[in-house]
This record gives sequence, C-alpha cells and structure tokens, in this order.
Amino acid sequence: MATTKPADPGLIRGLSLNATVALVAGSIIGTGVFFKAAPMAQLVGSPWLVMLAWVVAGFMSLAGALTYAELGAMMPEAGGEYIYTRNAYGRLAGFLSGWMRFVVATAGVGALGVGFATFLNAIVPLGGSWMSAKYTMFGREMIWQLGPREIAASLTLIGFGFLNTLGIVFGGRVQTLLTVLKCGGILFIVVGAFLISPGGSAANFQAPPAQAAVGLGAFGAAVLSALWACNGWAFMPMVAGEVSNPGRNVPRGLIYGVLIVLALYGLANLAYFYALPWNEVITSNSTAYRDALPVASKTAQTFMGDLGPKIISIVFLISAAGAINGVVISKARVPFAMARDGLFLPKLAEVSSGSRVPAASVMAVSVWGSILALSGTFDQLTDMTIFAEWIFYGLAGGSVFVFRRKWPDRPRPYRTFGYPVVPVLFLILAGWLVVNSVVQKPIESSVGLALIACGLPVYFYYTRRRP
Repeated sequence: MATTKPADPGLIRGLSLNATVALVAGSIIGTGVFFKAAPMAQLVGSPWLVMLAWVVAGFMSLAGALTYAELGAMMPEAGGEYIYTRNAYGRLAGFLSGWMRFVVATAGVGALGVGFATFLNAIVPLGGSWMSAKYTMFGREMIWQLGPREIAASLTLIGFGFLNTLGIVFGGRVQTLLTVLKCGGILFIVVGAFLISPGGSAANFQAPPAQAAVGLGAFGAAVLSALWACNGWAFMPMVAGEVSNPGRNVPRGLIYGVLIVLALYGLANLAYFYALPWNEVITSNSTAYRDALPVASKTAQTFMGDLGPKIISIVFLISAAGAINGVVISKARVPFAMARDGLFLPKLAEVSSGSRVPAASVMAVSVWGSILALSGTFDQLTDMTIFAEWIFYGLAGGSVFVFRRKWPDRPRPYRTFGYPVVPVLFLILAGWLVVNSVVQKPIESSVGLALIACGLPVYFYYTRRRP
C-alpha cells in the first residue's frame, strides 16, 4: 500500500474530503465570475469569443489540476508548488516560486478585498474616494485612488487573517459553509436569467455588426482575464500537510472542485449573455466603467428589478468572503514552508501551540494583501497576479516530468490522467500565456518580473545565514 509523508511537525491533518473540495471550489469562485465578462467582451467583441476564452481557461485550469494532483498526492506537505519547484529545480527556483507567491501573487488577495468592498458599497454606500491620481507609464494610463472602499478592503483581509489563526478545522468548516452558499447564489442567478428575465433571448448571443477581426493578442488577454476567475485550483495543495488521507483526498479534492467550478462558470456566463444586450455587457463594471454595476448585478436586475443588485450583492459578498478565506488558508503555508527551510523570516516558521496553525504566516499574508489592496484597481491587481503565477505554474507543472525520471519508484497514489499529453498541453499554453502577457500588458508584466527579481538578494542573504 502506498505510504504518504506524515504531516509537518506541529500541524494537524484536519481537512476532510468535503472541506478539501470546498477549499478548491471556494478559492476559485471569488469575484471574477461576477466581473470579468465585461473586460473580456471589450477585448474580443463577441459573446462566443468570450465563451471560447472561458473554454481555453477552463481547459488550462483542469489540465493544471490534473498535473498538480499527482504532485500533491506524492508530496503532501505544506507549501505546494514551492515544494515541487524546490525538489525539481533546486533551492533558488523554489525560493523564487515562494517569493512570487508571497510578494507578488498576494496582490490576488488584495484584489479579492477590493471586490468585497465593491459589493459592500452596493449594500451600504461607503462614499467616494478621498484622493485619486492618474498617471502614465509606458504610454498607458494608470489610476490610483484611496477612500472608504480601499480601507474596507484592507480591514476585511486582516479580519479573515485573524479568523484563520483559530485552527484548520474551524477554517475548513467556515470554507465549506461559504462555498455551499456561493454555489447556490450562482445557480440562483442562472435560473432567474433563463426562466424569469423578460428580456432574455438567444438573439443576444449574436455578434455586434461591424466588429474588426480580433487578434491573437487580444484573445490571449481575454484568456488572462478568465484565468483570474479560474485561479485558485493550485492553492489547496499548499495546505496538503493538513489534509486527512492526502493520497486520496488531495487529487479528488482538486478534480472534483475544478469540475464543479467550470460547470458553474459556463452556466453563469451563458446566463449573462442570454439576459443582457451586448451593450449592457460591455459597459458593466470594469476599469473602463468603474462606477457601473457588475455584469452579474445587471443580470439580476432583469428579473428582480431595482432590488436585484442589492440582493445579488449579498451573494457577491459571500462569494468574495469564501475566496478570501480559502486563499488566506492556502497561501499562508508557502512563507511558512520557506521559513522552515531557513529561507525566510524565522518567525513565520512558528506554529501556534493552541490552534496548531502557522498564525504569524497567516497574518503576514493578510496584512501584505491589505497593503496591496490600497495600491491599484481590481483589474490591475489581477493582471499582475496572473502573469507572475503562470510563470511558476509552468515550472511546477513541468516538474511532473522531472520526478517521473528522478524518482521513478516513489509511491504515486494518483497519476496524471492523460500523461504525458495533458501536462505537455498545459506547459505549451502556459508558455504562450506568459509571452502574450508581456506583449499585451507590459506594465503589469514588468512590475511582476521586477518584484520576482527583488527576491534574488533576499535569497542570497538567507543562504549565507543558513548553517
């Protein structure tokens, strides 16, 4: 019988299969599914091209989940892709992966906080910004603002960080509850759009007239937006050191969770385009239309009237809360694992004696995310996050080939479905996405690369200190 590595010292395996599935689905379903149809439609100019971008993003996410399922079952330790990259390519590559996950990709936590505050503002008006500024970098206009929404986003992230210092079992139960509620909320929108919305029509799927041909770069940028909404499938393996029966539950949690999300996302986006005319979709909330309603709120308005956006905003709040909770649980285990290897702040390696979680690491992720929530718009934060993450998703995904050669006899409770075709396609698409991101979004890509490079002196500092 295949054996698995015991839990990390001090941690407990308190996440069941249900909690693991909820952690996967709940970390993926956040704010993107309610927002991203609008910027994607602006990029590609056609409902069906938007749906095709979702299909590509869904395939990439599923291929990545199938690949990570083998890695997570084989190495069920805290840290996830940091562990895979370190063991496959060496300590420097592993460190940069972990550095990216903490310093750069925590912008995704900030973006979730911004989304939460945006939905809260629809229920309880928070007021306008106190200060704002527009500036140009590399020929592109950037927007920065500070006000009650940004403060609410930051405080929310810190609050969820505190909750997740109370224990992994408690965090898993909270995650399960929030995930069930958010899935029900999405299905409510879908049913209302298709069965109740008076303006719903298949004619809304027709492409607008006189649209220019869409280039591969614009389509790639739309896929990037969709991948933000699909992001999160790689998070659960980061907490694999606290999953019960990991050889079974890690791969099952990944696969079941991703399939649930892809089904819900497909239904939700079909509902948007069925219920709303094209012009209503493209003018929904985005960087270009900051004060407009999100596309999901407009959809709810078609069958619930003026009450719709407020009621649906409660669904949005629950969804964003579930994503924040899941992402904080997962990402906090990366700096914890780095610190245990002597490559990061020693304080982050500590496990709380009462709750048995890396409380200092949890709060570090929450506080850093709250700072990033003050630094940019939702779309700017998500674009920078996705670009940086997919560099290391590709590296971690490629490690499955390294380990098949390096450790051919190591027990593998799960083997990647469709190997080697599925991992190869995943790597090709990941490489294309990274290159396309550099071309289409040079500002966000440059910032992401610069922040990753900033990890080099930190790495050499800690390697000199290690005995």
